Amino acid sequence: HPSTRVFTMTIAIEPTANAHIIALQGQVNSANAATVETEVLAVVQQGARNVLLDMRELSYISSAGLRVVLVLAKRLKQAGGKLVIYGMQPHVREVFDISGFLAILNVAASRSEALEQF
Repeated sequence: HPSTRVFTMTIAIEPTANAHIIALQGQVNSANAATVETEVLAVVQQGARNVLLDMRELSYISSAGLRVVLVLAKRLKQAGGKLVIYGMQPHVREVFDISGFLAILNVAASRSEALEQF
């Protein structure tokens, strides 16, 4: 049987005074998107309204991963909150751009710039 390569994905959650910072490290793909979605939505369920998505160490995102980001943004909007994304690597940014997501999401260049949006 062909070996299945499981890519490691780390989610680090850091609550700050202004926002919850969720750092995605590694890859978000169809194999782990459901887990990622559960974890990031749990932050909203626990009361976070302002969420910062740190993508500096995200090396790959699939369409399943894009959907997770969209679900998170929608959930925060419904709760009266906001999602800001920063630190996208060029090839990750390109995926967001091609899918039209850059036009509908709040994207900042740096952490400080992202925090200023709250």
